[in-house]
Amino acid sequence: MPELKLTRRAFLVRSAAAGGGLLIGFHLPAARKLAAAPLAAPTGEQPVEVNAWIVIQPDDSVVIRVARSEMGQGIFTALPMLVAEELGCDWNRVRAEYASANANLQRDNVFGSMGTGGSRSIRGSQDYLRTAGAVARELLIGAAAVRWGVPAGECHAENSVITHSATGRQAGFGAVAAEAALLKPPETVFLKEPDEWQLLGKPVPRLDVPDKIAGKPVFGTDVEVPGMLHAAIHACPVFGGRLKGFDAAAIEKRAGVVKVVPLDDAVAVVAESWWQAQQALKALPVEWDEAGHGQVDDAEIRTSLEAGLDADKAVTVAEHGKPAAAFETAEQRIEADFFAPYLAHATMEPMTCTAAVHKDGRVEVWVPTQNATSSLEAAARTAGVDPQRVEVHNTQLGGGFGRRGANQDFTIQAVQIAKAVGRPVKLMWSREEDTQHDFYRPVSMARLKAAVNKEGRLTGLTVRVAAPSILTSLGMKADDGHDPVALQGLADTFYDIPNLQTDYALRRLHVPIGFWRSVNHSQNAYFREHFLDQVARTTGQDPYRFRLDLLKEAPKQRAVLEAVAEHAGWGTPLPEKTYRGIAVETSYGSHCAQVAEVRLEGDGRFRLLRMVCAIDPGHVVNPDTIAAQVESGITYGLTAALFGAITIRDGRVQQGNFDDYPMLTLRQMPEVETHIVASGDFWGGVGEPPLPPSAPALCNALYAATGKPIHSLPLSNHGLRPA
Repeated sequence: MPELKLTRRAFLVRSAAAGGGLLIGFHLPAARKLAAAPLAAPTGEQPVEVNAWIVIQPDDSVVIRVARSEMGQGIFTALPMLVAEELGCDWNRVRAEYASANANLQRDNVFGSMGTGGSRSIRGSQDYLRTAGAVARELLIGAAAVRWGVPAGECHAENSVITHSATGRQAGFGAVAAEAALLKPPETVFLKEPDEWQLLGKPVPRLDVPDKIAGKPVFGTDVEVPGMLHAAIHACPVFGGRLKGFDAAAIEKRAGVVKVVPLDDAVAVVAESWWQAQQALKALPVEWDEAGHGQVDDAEIRTSLEAGLDADKAVTVAEHGKPAAAFETAEQRIEADFFAPYLAHATMEPMTCTAAVHKDGRVEVWVPTQNATSSLEAAARTAGVDPQRVEVHNTQLGGGFGRRGANQDFTIQAVQIAKAVGRPVKLMWSREEDTQHDFYRPVSMARLKAAVNKEGRLTGLTVRVAAPSILTSLGMKADDGHDPVALQGLADTFYDIPNLQTDYALRRLHVPIGFWRSVNHSQNAYFREHFLDQVARTTGQDPYRFRLDLLKEAPKQRAVLEAVAEHAGWGTPLPEKTYRGIAVETSYGSHCAQVAEVRLEGDGRFRLLRMVCAIDPGHVVNPDTIAAQVESGITYGLTAALFGAITIRDGRVQQGNFDDYPMLTLRQMPEVETHIVASGDFWGGVGEPPLPPSAPALCNALYAATGKPIHSLPLSNHGLRPA
């Protein structure tokens, strides 16, 4: 393979051209893989894979591969923007496509992580995506320079054209792509400084929106493959239970029914159409083994949580100073217990997957997944085949929020059913199945105690959380019950509290739990931020200025708090019966503060007037995406605070659809103002950080209105409801 050499002169010329940009060395094997040569040498007038991420078309258009999952958050545009910025291509001629999980496996994990969660799509891949673009740029420049017999340092790339500065000669990317793909990638490349960005930081229209408007994208429920059957499924209504028996004869002669497929903890009916399968399933006599959990209810779960709060011992996750001494000398001691219920993900598209187990040992799945690698591994394990024999066809997702990531039960079921039937099968859960067999946000209780001195300063804080562990539920080791995820935002607080102790009491309950948008930050921010309002108001202090005093050593959190207070007009007069609440949280690498403004309308009703948000994600890729994600996160967070509660009776979930697990309506939705306070020295997430401050900001506004703290959610349980 020819080598692209960077001479000392070229190095200096390119350094000057880059304005002193970041020099990245390709000395790590993992980094070298990301710029690896294509699988096959390019020939003729065909698209050329310059490296694993970038395919150049003969007409100079560019295909950029995306290894993460697009589920409405905008990464099908934002991630290509990272590549395109460094590549120097014409953005108007860029399109995105999913990277193949099978290719990732065969090419030694060339695409890295294919998981989409934890707001990591940009912050977790920006370095190697920008580097991939920069490497491809250097290869294209190098190929043109070799063709012209000039130093590469005298050439530059812009708008998909290579130009030799001295002579004005030009070549389109497509004309030199085949030669570029045969060059050896450089060991070092320059990445632009933020002040040199031409694309990043600009409000760029999303690539996927025009097709969505036209109804072109294929979601999991849209998949159609030749010879496909349909399956409806019903799992044991009691978690942990098993299928004991069923009477297939009662439905097997119904129109369209092909087969009844028993699974360990569920039964599926396969038919010519999903409606036929679902109706037959409803009529199928089934007997369940409830595995001893059939008597569990909310009261028993609550008792377990309270026992954790009262236990003599718990795991101390974080401690500094001398909390006991702070409470001994405190002028005031304030204490409160909080409760947050189980929550379902409630994705608009229920769980679905289409699977085909071929006679030659190949397996295909068409699946809306947050992690194509996890889907591939689950399908291979279930079918009993080599993972390299599995192909995952990513579809668009009708919502994820953590549900379609680590837990691949829907993929496993689809493969099991297809294998049993011997034909491709599209499995689709009913809304009731989706609501009642989720991996829920954990139920949680917290006890917070504050020590306040004569000057009204918070000198000590102790926190104990009693909750099940997501990590433990996934089979991960949580040493001595220490789960850092369960204490997110509490053990790692940014407030300057001289004496702090945070404990965790692990509770083992039978309800399955999993990652839910912003995970435990969503409960813990509510616990802490509403308690801080209680401390501030009990001691006669303004909640905003009370927080500022605790943020003297946290400049970024202080900056977003000051920004949101300014934009919301904190401290300015309000109309009659109108109140504000404020909250701040750091999560997933970003800092976010919000102010909620409400107006009381009597009889427990209130109008959500507006939510003002200030967010610092460090660097900004697309401000339009940030604004959309802020609105989305606030909507999701407010919905949970207002209505969200999964309740258990007789071991079963009581909710089944949007009539008893309601969503915030357009009429109830407040105006949302987004203010980006980008400090520009780090890469933070955006999808999840806007959610945690929403509930406490709203609760703090209602606390200001009623004078009563709100120690449990949802608000509907307190007779409070949006007008």
